[in-house]
Amino acid sequence: MEVSCETIHVKNRAPAQGIVEAAKEQGRDLIVLASHGRRGLRRLVLGSVANEVVSQSTVPVLICR
Repeated sequence: MEVSCETIHVKNRAPAQGIVEAAKEQGRDLIVLASHGRRGLRRLVLGSVANEVVSQSTVPVLICR
């Protein structure tokens, strides 16, 4: 089985918003993201793009840590 991968640069969008919009526009059926796995106060202060993508996306999201 062959899996293809493509890198896309989206301008003028917050990262999570750009990722979700690009997946919809490209007709993708899965979003794969890496995460630092921060917890507690560091996560609250730094935010989490992965968490935002999961909450905004209608496409399944796979988080790799």
